[in-house]
Amino acid sequence: MAIASEGSAPIALDGGRKARGNLTKARIRWVIAALVIVFGIVGGKLIQLGTVVVDSTIEGRARDLITASRPAILDRNGLEMAVDIRVPSLFAEPRRIIDVDEAVEALRGIMPDLDEMWLRNRLTGEKGFVWVKRELSPAQQERIFNLGIPGLDFVTESKRFYPSGQEASHILGAVNIDNQGIAGIERHMDGEDVALLQSLGLARGNELSPVNLSIDLRVQHIMYEQLTDALTRYKAVAAAGVMLDVRTGEVIAMVSLPDFDPNNPISAFEPVDGKQDQRFNRVTSGIFELGSTFKTVTFAAALDSGKVKITDQFDARFGIRFGRFTIDDFHGKHRVLSAPEVFKYSSNVGTIRIMQQLGKDEFRAFLTKLGFDERVPFELPEMRNPNVPEKFSEIVAATAAFGHGLSISPLHMAVAMAAFVNDGYMVTPTVYKRGEADAKALYRPVISPQTSAYIRYLLRLNALEGTGTHMNKAALGFRAGGKTGTAEKVVDGRYSSGLNLNVFTSAFPLDDPRYAMVIIVDEPKPENEQSGTTAGWNAGEVTGRIIQRVAPMLGISPDFNEMIDTNLVPVELR
Repeated sequence: MAIASEGSAPIALDGGRKARGNLTKARIRWVIAALVIVFGIVGGKLIQLGTVVVDSTIEGRARDLITASRPAILDRNGLEMAVDIRVPSLFAEPRRIIDVDEAVEALRGIMPDLDEMWLRNRLTGEKGFVWVKRELSPAQQERIFNLGIPGLDFVTESKRFYPSGQEASHILGAVNIDNQGIAGIERHMDGEDVALLQSLGLARGNELSPVNLSIDLRVQHIMYEQLTDALTRYKAVAAAGVMLDVRTGEVIAMVSLPDFDPNNPISAFEPVDGKQDQRFNRVTSGIFELGSTFKTVTFAAALDSGKVKITDQFDARFGIRFGRFTIDDFHGKHRVLSAPEVFKYSSNVGTIRIMQQLGKDEFRAFLTKLGFDERVPFELPEMRNPNVPEKFSEIVAATAAFGHGLSISPLHMAVAMAAFVNDGYMVTPTVYKRGEADAKALYRPVISPQTSAYIRYLLRLNALEGTGTHMNKAALGFRAGGKTGTAEKVVDGRYSSGLNLNVFTSAFPLDDPRYAMVIIVDEPKPENEQSGTTAGWNAGEVTGRIIQRVAPMLGISPDFNEMIDTNLVPVELR
């Protein structure tokens, strides 16, 4: 037994050691597994906090679109009219924000304009990427970055900047916070190819070529300055103007006042004196009765038909009666007038006689030929249809002959004026640069070169001897000519004798026409006790001051011989 007991003791001891070793190994494995799990959880959380989840949108808008650029817009001489600047914007990923209260307090310390409740709602929940603040300053970006709050990040956007401010606002338009065009040429560009390039992610940095407009910023500045002065000088409620190159149809300048600041486009939606009209472009969207400036149209139609000669005379001794209405002249001569006298004295009676000799149906057909039945084909989206009766009765034709009873835009008239002085070719206007060769491919004859020569003579004659003398005095030396129009405005369905829309249409230099212009001054008051309120006193003088300043810039040399150029006088009248 002793032997047996002595032999079993070593065997039992060895078995206990093995059991204890197995238990230790099992515990180590469990500890390792636990550590792996713990470190996995911690590591996963660190990765979650430290890694930006790849997402192509912020509030449903693709990042390629957010970071996309727009092409720079330049004037015809290469001066910048609109450019992109790069600005930081702050966005958040709420699911990554650990302490919302801390984040709200810290952000409002830097951006106190943010509403606390709004911000808290933005930063709460499991939403994807959301905007917190667009277009930060560099200082704000640095302070927010130094907060080190997880879940906040920045994206660099393009912000549109207009160096000239309001001076070309109705041409350029504006963009919204997403850098999308909402008005003017900016909106037109989006309708062409800019939006497509942005959607394809190809519009970043400087990859888009600049867009050259036909605008001359020097001329634009002077027109803006003079029309702004007109609002004060004549206590007018509005003013507008447009200048075209008569050979190419290029718009050299266009201004409409009141206007808006494209660098702060939201201002365009805020009423001024109870009227929300800052975005209203009077040159393209304004449909007006343009008064006696329309007599130029009547003369062009009549002379071109051959039914009226430049040497004809017309009985303007008495007013013309239509039913219970009698149409007479303002400060009429009450005698027989030659055709040039009808024009320079702006005789309503004589103009009606000329239209009647032409025929009302042929007169109406000529307006269609000029495109007065539809919008002017033009790039700016702010356009309206004209209001011209489809058929003319005798009385409607009579009033239309001197610019009443039908409404067109100033751009319609500017395009027609260009054709009347450029040997008779109508060309579609444009705000983009266009060469003369390209323009000639678009020419559409509307009157003969001979009729155009007659109109140039009449316009210059009016400047020297008629209702355009105030313009000529201001534009001395630059051989300008034009026609006044003083139209009573319609108020509550009736003409108001105290409220006028004053217009002056012009062209210069008439010995070799280059530019046509239309200027409007709305509801002007006398400048002083010696001044009148008809168009020659205000719209005419504004025209002259503009020509006097811009003509030298445009390469036109002065000639102070104020006798009418014999080359302008028709052979029949020499």
